[in-house]
Amino acid sequence: MIRRLRIEVPATSANLGPGYDSFGLALGLVDTLELTVHDAPVDPTAVVTITGESAAELPRDGSHLIVSVLREVLAEIAPDAHAELLPRITLECTNRIPHSRGLGSSAAAVVAGIALAGRLGEAAGGRGLTPEEILERAAVIEGHPDNAAPAIFGGLTISLSDPARAWNVPVRTLSAVTVLVPEERLDTLTARGAIPAVVDHAVAAENAARTGLLVHALTEDRDALFDATADRLHQEARRSAYPGSMDLVDALRSRGIPAVISGAGPTVLALTESVPAEAVPPGVRILTVDIDEEGCRIADVV
Repeated sequence: MIRRLRIEVPATSANLGPGYDSFGLALGLVDTLELTVHDAPVDPTAVVTITGESAAELPRDGSHLIVSVLREVLAEIAPDAHAELLPRITLECTNRIPHSRGLGSSAAAVVAGIALAGRLGEAAGGRGLTPEEILERAAVIEGHPDNAAPAIFGGLTISLSDPARAWNVPVRTLSAVTVLVPEERLDTLTARGAIPAVVDHAVAAENAARTGLLVHALTEDRDALFDATADRLHQEARRSAYPGSMDLVDALRSRGIPAVISGAGPTVLALTESVPAEAVPPGVRILTVDIDEEGCRIADVV
């Protein structure tokens, strides 16, 4: 029986400008989690240990998102294992993905919980979960698959909902990006609530064209990235939710840099390996990260 599992799940950046709720990119900023199955039940108030991002704020008991997702999925796919294993499980989290910044931290946690449940269920005699099944479950919990898909499959993904499906697109023109992380946070629901329910036909048509151009830019023609990342659908509508971030996007784009809001924000993603330091306000972290081509990976620890 499994004694220890290690899982790594990357940060993700959704939308990439015009690809609202469909495009996602896995980033080389990875949370590492180790699950241990002990011989005896553990203290239920100290199931999780955390270092790194948001360590002082997150719960240590079964209400932690990864544990609660693991519990829910394992009860569904392997109820006997759920009853026998859960009282003896602890989780060690090394968090590198900033929380509430538009970098897919909640999607990474959900994917981790589902993947761990699948591996435990398989070890207990079940059939486990395929990556596609992990995506389906993650999309139900998250509400849409744009962050979960690259967290699972790595690289650039284009996803559809109802049912959740995703396709990998090879990125040939770019190997690293720049992530600009402000100190302030933003709740995803707040950001989504700022988007109008109805958009003009011309806006929808232009964004559709730019999403197609974005695929071309990332696979064949890097020079098209600037035009391909211009968004007319959601970023301007949410300016009041992250005015500093939109000012930074504007400043970078005025220099010809293909910059966008990462996911629901307020992080800014620049589709280039570096940005001029003088263009970035104080207090904003500048991270150059590779594109993560692997996605979620899980292994037994000997």
